[in-house]
Amino acid sequence: MRVLVTGAAGFIGFHTAKRLCSDGHDVIGIDNLNSYYSVELKKARLAQLTPCPNFQFKLLDMADKQALMDVFADNPFDQVVHLAAQAGVRYSIDNPDIYARSNLVGFLNLLEACRAHRSAHLIFASSSSVYGLNERMPYATTDPVDQPVSLYAATKRANELMAHAYSHLYGIPTTGLRFFTVYGPWGRPDMAPFKFTEAILNGRAIDVYNDGAMSRDFTYIDDIVEGLVRLIPLPPTDESGVRNKLYNIGFGAPVTLLQFVGCLEEALGRRAVKNFLPLQSGDVIDTWADTRELEERVGFRPQVSVPVGVQSFVDWYRNYYGV
Repeated sequence: MRVLVTGAAGFIGFHTAKRLCSDGHDVIGIDNLNSYYSVELKKARLAQLTPCPNFQFKLLDMADKQALMDVFADNPFDQVVHLAAQAGVRYSIDNPDIYARSNLVGFLNLLEACRAHRSAHLIFASSSSVYGLNERMPYATTDPVDQPVSLYAATKRANELMAHAYSHLYGIPTTGLRFFTVYGPWGRPDMAPFKFTEAILNGRAIDVYNDGAMSRDFTYIDDIVEGLVRLIPLPPTDESGVRNKLYNIGFGAPVTLLQFVGCLEEALGRRAVKNFLPLQSGDVIDTWADTRELEERVGFRPQVSVPVGVQSFVDWYRNYYGV
């Protein structure tokens, strides 16, 4: 297949593109290489992909509609995997315009390109943050999601609704994946595993919010990619005629923040100095994914436990940064 992967220099996008290339597919990756976090890390990810003969990279901003349309016109895609977005819950509080441009305008442009060029299946990244103030656990895709606590979450819910509208109006098969706290090698520096590891190795205190009374459904990157790739050839069907589907994609079991820190301490061979703080604006206390529907659809459930995944991340971090 010829597959478009947006956000190919990002964490999940890089791993997805790499897997698709190794499976023998022709992959075109696009990314705008913005400076939200280290551009050098993004370029280093791309450097792992460029030796692949079936990979091409295009520097492109999703908000540039004509440039995106040109890519579609020149490269008829069998599948589209949309992982480009302005990430980060807390960053959205101070930088709302960036989220509107990237996550709303950029996604609309992609939907228009899929409509014009009739791609067979669009898979796009949503987020567990859409569950907002929901208290029922585990989170299920049938739960109401009308109480977001950040603009980032609101843009991801908007993407889900926009995809449904385009599926209804134009018959485009669309699948949204609500990702739950993805971590692993080549991860994002703005996320807790990366920040905690850096601080612990440098003897600095780590900020532990809500006094540590938080949990996350931590999901290792290889498990995420396996579920996603298995879903690509399975466009949704729906009895109502709207070819649109949402899935949770996560490990399916929560781990407390302090348990996660303990795994990092074990992998690093060092104790963390903890700075306990109140809950931050935009954060939720717990996440837990009901993943049964996706597991039944693709015949796979996540395999990598948190201690194993954390050790893998730490090994990569030490090697990449030479520490």
